[in-house]
This record gives sequence, C-alpha cells and structure tokens, in this order.
Amino acid sequence: METPGRIASTPDALDFTVDNVEKALHQLYYDPNIENKNLAQKWLMQAQVSPQAWQFCWALLSPDKVPEIQYFGASALHTKISRYWSDIPTDQYESLKSQLFSQIACFSSGSKMVLTRLCVALASLALNTMPEAWPGAVAEMVRVFQEEGGGVDGRARCLALLELLTVLPEEFQTSRLPQYRKGQVRGALGREWGSVCPLLQQLLRRTDSPGAVKARVLRCLSSWVLLDVPLNESEGLVHDCFSALSDPELFDTAVEAIVNAISQPDSQRYVNTLLKLVPRVLALQDQLREAVQNGDMETCHGICRISVTLGENHSRTLLEQVDHWQSFLALVNMIMFCTGIPGHYPVNETTSSLTLTFWYTLQDEIMSFESEKQAVYLQVYRPVYFQLVDVLLHKAQFPSDQEYASWSSDEKEQFRIYRVDISDTLMYVYEMLGAELLSNLYDKLGRLLTNTEQPTSWQHTEALLYGFQSIAETIDVNYSDVIPGLIGLIPRININNVQLADTVMFTIGALAEWLADHPVMLSSVLPLVLQALGNPDLSVSSVSTLKKICRECKYDLPPYATNIVAVSQEVLIKQIHKTSQCMWLMQALGFLLSALPVEDILRNLHSLITPYIQQLEKLADETPNPSNKLAIIHILGLLSNLFTTLDISKQDDESADGSAPPVKATPPPPGPNPVVVVLQQVFALIQKVLSKWLNDSQVVEAVCAIFEKSVKTLLHDFAPMVSQLSEMLGQMYSTIPQASALDLTRQMVHIFASETDHFPPIKALFELVTSVTLSIFQQGPRDHPDIVDSFMQLQAQALKRKPDLFLSENLDVKAVFHCGILSLKFPEAPTVKSTCLFFTELLPHCLDVPPLARVVQEDGKLLVQAVLEGIGGGASRNLMDQFAEVLFSLNKNCFSLLAVWLKEALQPPGFPSSRITPEQKDNFSQQILRERVNKRRVKDIVKEFTLLCRGLHGTEYAAEY
Repeated sequence: METPGRIASTPDALDFTVDNVEKALHQLYYDPNIENKNLAQKWLMQAQVSPQAWQFCWALLSPDKVPEIQYFGASALHTKISRYWSDIPTDQYESLKSQLFSQIACFSSGSKMVLTRLCVALASLALNTMPEAWPGAVAEMVRVFQEEGGGVDGRARCLALLELLTVLPEEFQTSRLPQYRKGQVRGALGREWGSVCPLLQQLLRRTDSPGAVKARVLRCLSSWVLLDVPLNESEGLVHDCFSALSDPELFDTAVEAIVNAISQPDSQRYVNTLLKLVPRVLALQDQLREAVQNGDMETCHGICRISVTLGENHSRTLLEQVDHWQSFLALVNMIMFCTGIPGHYPVNETTSSLTLTFWYTLQDEIMSFESEKQAVYLQVYRPVYFQLVDVLLHKAQFPSDQEYASWSSDEKEQFRIYRVDISDTLMYVYEMLGAELLSNLYDKLGRLLTNTEQPTSWQHTEALLYGFQSIAETIDVNYSDVIPGLIGLIPRININNVQLADTVMFTIGALAEWLADHPVMLSSVLPLVLQALGNPDLSVSSVSTLKKICRECKYDLPPYATNIVAVSQEVLIKQIHKTSQCMWLMQALGFLLSALPVEDILRNLHSLITPYIQQLEKLADETPNPSNKLAIIHILGLLSNLFTTLDISKQDDESADGSAPPVKATPPPPGPNPVVVVLQQVFALIQKVLSKWLNDSQVVEAVCAIFEKSVKTLLHDFAPMVSQLSEMLGQMYSTIPQASALDLTRQMVHIFASETDHFPPIKALFELVTSVTLSIFQQGPRDHPDIVDSFMQLQAQALKRKPDLFLSENLDVKAVFHCGILSLKFPEAPTVKSTCLFFTELLPHCLDVPPLARVVQEDGKLLVQAVLEGIGGGASRNLMDQFAEVLFSLNKNCFSLLAVWLKEALQPPGFPSSRITPEQKDNFSQQILRERVNKRRVKDIVKEFTLLCRGLHGTEYAAEY
C-alpha cells in the first residue's frame, strides 16, 4: 500500500509541481525505506531537467522554505543553466542574471550551502555569456556587491562576492564548454584577473579584515591561479600569503595558495619572481624548527610542501641562475632538513616522505646538463647526495623493539612502504654516485662491526645492509671490489633480531648472481640461509633467498646438495612454512636437482617425494571431505612446483661472455627424463585420486597443473607420457568437463600435434573433447563461460599448429563454426577475445582445408552478422580491436564474399543500430572493403562506426576512446 504523499513512479505522476518536489525531497531525506528513497531520487533527477524546473526552482528558494528544499531549487537552476543553456532565449539572459544577483544577496546571510549553489549557477551563466553577451562580467560582479543597499551588512556581502569569485574558475575547470569556447572563455577570465587581484590584495592587507574574509581571499587566490594567471601579476599576493603563514588560522589556506601558485606549469617563465620567492621560503626555517621542537606536525608538513614545490617545479630554472647558486643550495639544504626531520615515520612525523621525489628531479636536471656544466654542478651536489644517503639510511632505521611493538599494524605497513620508497631513491642515487657509494656503505659497516669499544645497535647495522640490498637487488654489482668484503662481514653480524635477520637474508639473495661468479664464497653464506629456513619468522626471506641461490648458482651447488635437500625435507615435514613458501621451496629444489647426475636426481626425488606419495595413497582411500581436499591440493601443488623448475636440459643459461661452461655443454643424458620416471610411477595413484574428485574443479585443476608444468618444462622429453595422459584426459573430460583439462589439451596440441608418432593419440583426444564440448553447446553453454573460453583457445591452437586435425571425418567442423558464432555473443570479454582469435586463425585456412572452406562459404554471412551485432553495441567497446581483426581477416581471405555479406547483413533497417543511416552503413562497408593491407586503419574505422552506433560520436567518451 502506498503511504500518503509517496511519489509514485508511474508516468502520470511526473507532475513536477512545487508541492510534489517538496514531497519527494521529504521522502528522500526522511523515509526510512531505501526503495522509496531511490524512487524519490530518480523522480527528482527527472524533475531537475524538466521544462517545469524553471517555474518551481524560484519558488523553492522562497525564504520560508527549509535549506534542503532551497538547496534543491538552487541545484536545479545550476543544472538548467550549465546543461541546457541552449534552451534559454537570448532576451532572457539579463533578467536571469539580475534574479540570480538578488537571490545571492538574499542568501549572503543565509544558508552557506544554498549560497554556494547559487554562486555556481551565476558562474555558469557568466561562462556561457562571456565575453560577447556579458563583457566585463567579473568587474560587474565586484561593482554590484560593493554597492551599499539591500539591508545586507558589508561583511556578508564581501563573503558572498568572494564565494562567487572562488567558484567561477572552479566551474570553468569542470564545465562542459566545447573546446573552442573553452579557449575564448579562458582568455576572457585571464583579462578579468585585473579586477580580482587588487580587490584580494586590499582585503588581505587591511588590518581590520576579519579572519573569515582573509581565509576566503586565500581560497579565491588558489582557485584563480589554477587558470595559469601570470605569476608576476600575482607576485604581490603570493608575498602576502607568506606573511599570512604566521597566523595559525590562515596557515593551511595560505600554504595551499602558495603551492598552487608556484606549481603552475607557466610559472617557470617568471625567473625574477621565482628568485624573489626563494628568500621568503628560506625565511620559514625558524618557524619550521620551532614546529619540529613543539611536535607541530601540521606546520612542518605545510612548510615542507612549500619548499619542495618550489624546488621540484623549478630546480632547472634555479640551477641555471648561476649568480644565485648559494641561495638555491640553501633551499636544497632546507629540503634535506625536511627529509631528515627528527622522529620515526609515520608515527612522529609524516613530512619526510614528501621530499623524496625532489631528489629524483634534482638529480635528473643535473645529469641532463652537457658534460662540462655537469662536472661543475657535481662538484657542489655530489657531497649533498652522499649526505642524503646518510639521512635516508638514518630514516630507514627501525625504532627500538619496545616502541615498534607499540605500533599498530597499519603504522608498520606504512613504515614498510616508506622503506621501499627509500630503497628506490637509493637505487636512483646510485646512478649519480656510482661505485663510491658502495665503498662508502662498506666502510661504515666495517667500522660498525669491528668497533669493539662502542656497542652497536642492530638498527644501525640493519639500515646499512638495507642500503646495500636496495642497490644490489637491481644493479649489477659484479664489478664491485667491496662485495667480497661484505660477504666476509656478514657472518660477523650478531643476528639477534627478526628484522635484522630478514635483511641479512634479502641481502644474500640480492647477491645471488654475484655468488654464481664467485662460488668460493657460497660456503660462508649458505649455512646462514639453511639455518634461517628453520625459523618460521624468516619464512619469506629465507625461502626466497634459497630459491635465488639455487636458480643462479645451481652448477656450483652439487657439493652442498645433500645438505640442502636434508634441511628442506626437515622443514617441510615439520610444516614450518605456509603453503606459498612450501611451493617456492619445491621450486628451489627443482633448480638444485637439475644440475645433478640423473641417478642422484632420482635418488633425491625418491627420498623427497616418497612421504608425500604415501600420504596421497592414504588420502585417496578416504571419503572426500574439505580437510583432505586441502591436503590433496597441497601435495599436488608441491609436485607441480618441483616439476616446474626441474629441467636437466643444459642450454638454459649462458655465462657472461656468451659461451656456455663445459658442464652445460654436455648432451642430455640417455634414458627417460627423471620427471617422467616419477610421473609414470605415480600415474595410477593420480588416476585413483581423480576418480573420487572428478567433480571438484580445484582438484582437477591441481592434477592438470602437474602435467601442464611438466609439459612446459620438459617439452619433447615428455613424449613417453603422451599416450597415457591423452587417454586419461579424454576420460576425465568425458565424465565431467572442466576448463583446466582443455587448457592441458591445448598444451599437448601445441607441442606434440606436429609429431608423426604422437599424432594419433593427440588427434583422438582433440576429437573427443571437441565432441563433448559440442554437446555442452547443445544443452546451453551460458553456465560455462570458462569452458567456452578454453575451448575456443584450443581450437585456435589446433588451427595454428596442425590444421590437418580439421580434415577428419570425426570432427563436425560446421558445428564448431556455429559454436564460435554463439560464443561471439557471450557477455564475458575474455571468451569473446578467444573466439575472435579462433576466427582469425580459421579464415586463412579457407584456401588449404576444404571442410573449412565449405563452412565459411555456407555460413560466413552469420559470422559477419554476429561481428556487426557486437560492433553495433552488443559487445563491450574494449573488444572492438578484436572484431576489427576478424573483419580484416575476412577481407583478406574471402574478399568477394565479404562484399556480398556486408551488403545483405546491413540491409535491414535498424541493424546493427537504430542510430545509423543507410549512408553511414554504405560508407562503413566501402571503407572496410578498401583496406586489405592496413590493419590499424580497419581498427580505426570500426572504432568510429561503433561510436556512431552507440550515439557517442563527438562526446567526451569518444575523446577517451
């Protein structure tokens, strides 16, 4: 039952009267029922754009209405003026303007939110009428509000004028004016700055101006400088803003105004003005130091923002003023003070992070000078950057254990991200300071670790190591002569803390490539890594470091292999690590075993895998339940990850000089690949597991992953398994079809379809999964977009690798083609992409595969219709490039047929969109048929046509497209 006064959603209720609008607003604000609120919201949006809005909006502004109702009236006015300007007759401009002026005067001492909306409405009117219909708009606004009268006190009038002047540039930034008008209006506003600037200056300098007025003046300046008003014209005002920084009430708005003024792109042209600002910024240092002492984070933050903005936006301009080099160096040192501001980020300070990008900018500018000039600047700034490294490493230090324990998890995460930012900065700075930076860090670490007189904090040691790790992680340090010393120092570190231990691990990991070239040093660091593996707190760092060492140094690890395998087995059995680290550990072992003789690989695999196989045999006998499902997936995952990296072919990496070391040049050992041996041993067990879990997609996925990873790594060495795996896949897919089985079939087709020996089982498997999938299409494929996606990818791969598969009498080529046409209409973008790929692979084979030629000839028009339907609006705009590829392929491979099909398909009126004229369709057809070489051009033609079909041509959406 409808409550009295409810706004109904029926068409006859669209009676946009003042009463109905008030009822709807009451419903929107006070009705507890969310559906009623939504109905009211929808109705009010329609009301706002209706022709009746011109009548009700003035009535809603009546002084006896509540502010919410008045606000809606003002908003409706703004909507009509900003979006439906062309509906307003020219002869009504003046009356509309004067009505708005008088309403703003009335509300200047009324509701602030209504006043702002009215100012925005008048601003919109001004933007639509300047400069022709309303020349000198701003000057008139200033004059109207400066006149006495209307019973409104001077302060309220002044605040209303400032509000109007503030929203005017803001409304310009968000207005929907056409591009040519934007240029005209921007010019007109620029000329009006002459009326605004003296007014703002006068109000800011008057001692009797209230704080609220001064704050509004600063906001108004912020708004105008975003229009790129010349910095030299607002210079006096910017200096006044610096004076306002001493007033706590005005501090934040003054900072905003200064930052906006000096960060305008145009401001760098005014070198003299910028030079005058540097001493004003330097003069803030006493206020900054006082704020630091008093723990006043807001003031620190504001002053830092000003100094960084000046430095970051104008470093090149200021560097080039050679006569003023000392004042710019003083500014750089002020920013250095901000970088090293006392306290721990983010708990005691949040300022230092603002400065990091400045150091990138300054370095870029210095390094971009030609060499002679650069050398001069480097003399001055290299010492500054060495000091920066010290400051950054100090800021990267952890607080005391007690203090760190009191931090929230959010604070710890922010600190972690801050340290990553510092790490990135150090890596960048290395490009300027080079090898000397590493020597510098090494000397400091050496002094710290060998100084017996003074006890060192772990935080200090950790920060220096973190500096090393930051650089070694991404920069080739192989040439550095300090790394052997560093590796020698690492065992001397008293590791009594998790954070320090983590950094030691990551530092060793960062040096893995260096260790591969200096294997003699492995013996000093490997024991530390293996020891750390047993500590759950060091799980991520120790496992990732072992993985890096096993990957980079595998040919030097055989002497340590027994020990590494034993320690890894122990931590796996004790379940010290979480699932993802267990997977990494298996990958590490795969790398390690790859370099051993085959008999050693098999022996180690046996001891490593046997406990899991026994566990899997036990689980295979149990009734399926959620906990044993997790255990099964975990074991299958361990095997997958081991087989991902266990590769005994020796051509995977070359030494630095391009020649492979002798050990890698040996031919692969005779006999089956160790991975195949293991897979054959566990094959029956895997089949048993599958038989119980066939309807669980996660278990099926985990089984397929083992074989998929093995196939990818082993390639042709996987051959002995092709026949039995093809048979198992066929049985699996026939019983319960899953996308992962199709993906594995695609891998098999990719590698083995072209090999005569393996063609029969691959052909049988391909035909079987195709026929099962065709029956899914008959039952309704909408519930299985993943299967459809994988099926299309499989068909595309088959066409690419072995088109002969489509010559078979057991394959219903016509049905596959029709499935493709259905799949083009799926809402899921990945499925449509895969289907387009299928068609672009299929069409070139019209010439050499007769069954494909027949089906294209008979049903190609259906494909053209489906593609046009997608372009006409049936598919996401992001898919247009893929549809264009299909059209291009049709044009290239079936030109004469495409001409007929396009003509017939585009014949029906309203297809592919009711917005398209017959001329536009003809034009599209001709353009497409002309382009048989330039694919890029076809994509552009399709994009243009889809925008026309969707009614978006020439809109802001089109500009983003």
